[in-house]
Amino acid sequence: MLRLNNVCARYNILDGYVNAVNDMSFSVMDNEIFGIAGESGCGKSTLLKVMYDLIGYPLEISEGFIELYAKKQDGSEKVYKNGEIRNRRWKEISYVPQGAMHVLNPVRKIDTQFYDTIGKSEKKMGKKQMHDRIVAYLKELELPAEVMKSYPHQLSGGMKQRIMIALATFQSPSIILADEPTTALDVVVQRGILMMLKGVQKKIGNSIVIVSHDLGVHYQITDRMGIMYAGEMVEIGPTDELFKNPRHPYTKMLIDALPRIGDISQKEGIAGTPPSLKNPPPGCRFAPRCLYATDMCREVHPKRYEIGKTHQASCHLLDGKYPVIGGNKNA
Repeated sequence: MLRLNNVCARYNILDGYVNAVNDMSFSVMDNEIFGIAGESGCGKSTLLKVMYDLIGYPLEISEGFIELYAKKQDGSEKVYKNGEIRNRRWKEISYVPQGAMHVLNPVRKIDTQFYDTIGKSEKKMGKKQMHDRIVAYLKELELPAEVMKSYPHQLSGGMKQRIMIALATFQSPSIILADEPTTALDVVVQRGILMMLKGVQKKIGNSIVIVSHDLGVHYQITDRMGIMYAGEMVEIGPTDELFKNPRHPYTKMLIDALPRIGDISQKEGIAGTPPSLKNPPPGCRFAPRCLYATDMCREVHPKRYEIGKTHQASCHLLDGKYPVIGGNKNA
């Protein structure tokens, strides 16, 4: 559905640039929910902007390209690359930005915001017909028709988030990019939002890319996951497999830090801080914080190793010369 080929993206700053996304290569498959996890500042949101072709100064793609595969009415396939993807927004690809509940225009009612967003691509549809379709769709998502005449400030945070998801999914796009869709919501509302996303994906049969630093969110909803660290994808594979048998030390440390019912042991964070993306260290970027780091880790950047057909990780520990880290006994 969406493929990234050796993509590098950077922000221009006064004294140079910051490499926020480095050598990113992976695919989002048809009819799957793909999760992206990692610490704050690792480049998750920038990666989503790159995938959405939301490129503009100071952000630029310095290397590589993105491909969006769209099916035409006759069953054939059309490929759009970065620079062209932006012309397929809402119809083929849509985006729920971070802090989406604050994106709605505070001085325009919800129905007007739907018309403004959808009307550009549904020019043949009359206003009455469009209104009826929107109300019917909101009902499918268990949203009352009354919200159409409401201003954003009259709605709760969870309701505004649901409206944003409804906007992003109304035209049944092939792929939806959701950046931290459950941030700042209580756990009950979070679950409702996640079930809503999963229900939409099941109904439409499309793909969703969901970004969250909360591994619990990924465990509940995603089919596959990618773990990001310092602008790079260090591990990628099926969600269940990553939780049961993480192969990169960073992934293992993240999962080991998760609280579990009945586990009263003291949880520890990962010592140290992520490196500067302006001047990243040589070798593996995680080496300064890694318990398994060797001299090779500090000097040579690791390649990506295949672990079966669907699991990959970038770590020198996987080349057979060093002991492989164990699975997660608490998964």
